Amino acid sequence: MTEATSPTLGRVYGRRRGRPLRQGRRILAESLLPRIAITLPQEGALDPKILFPTPPEAVWLELGFGAGEHLAAQAEAHPRVGFIGCEVFENGIARLLGDIAHSGLDNIRIFADDARLLLDRLAPASIGRVFILFPDPWPKERHHKRRLVACATLDRLAIVMQPGAELRLATDDPGYLAWMLEHATAHPDFVWTARRAADWRERPPDWPATRYEEKAHAAGRSPVFLSFRRQAIADRDPAERAGGSGRGLPLPLDGGRQGGGDDGR
Repeated sequence: MTEATSPTLGRVYGRRRGRPLRQGRRILAESLLPRIAITLPQEGALDPKILFPTPPEAVWLELGFGAGEHLAAQAEAHPRVGFIGCEVFENGIARLLGDIAHSGLDNIRIFADDARLLLDRLAPASIGRVFILFPDPWPKERHHKRRLVACATLDRLAIVMQPGAELRLATDDPGYLAWMLEHATAHPDFVWTARRAADWRERPPDWPATRYEEKAHAAGRSPVFLSFRRQAIADRDPAERAGGSGRGLPLPLDGGRQGGGDDGR
């Protein structure tokens, strides 16, 4: 797993590896990962349903799955859905491989490289749900260009997501939260679905917890959970820009601590 060097994408930031893998996880990385790793086609678009032995009812995508506990829980709860997880941190990939092997999950595929490479090759309107949960906040202003939730990413997601598909974002960093709301609500292809404050203050029942959420609570920070809908052109409502359907509600920008965050993503 080497760092992408595409001149159009730029470098990949963040850790590639941590502590040496234990023997069991190293064996899984050598044996299981090659069987479920995604190799991009040399040309043409990739229909993600062909990645699975039985074509799934839908394909959901997680960008930066960390240790993979959310992805594994979703895959176990939705056996008829195909899941793609993108992650470059080798230790996190190895941990997910352990969950896959332990639970016998055959509906997960892994892209162990820059997620932007995959987004550029996925077939249009092929993804039914996207998760970006507790990404590195890169709190220093000079590092904001490294943030995953950005105009270029949203543009790519708008192409590969189906009309009506859901984009789920989560963070415990107030600075990144403001950034997420600014960029996602301003994008013409996404609308914020919040109707009441509980829609972002409380994690939905079908949204499994992650260790990053647990670490946030332990540190006294308040995670925020955002849901956006990929709009069809005909459904766009100019009145829903700048705050989506949650316009008029108190924005979730007053909780948690400024800066910081978890660099482990």
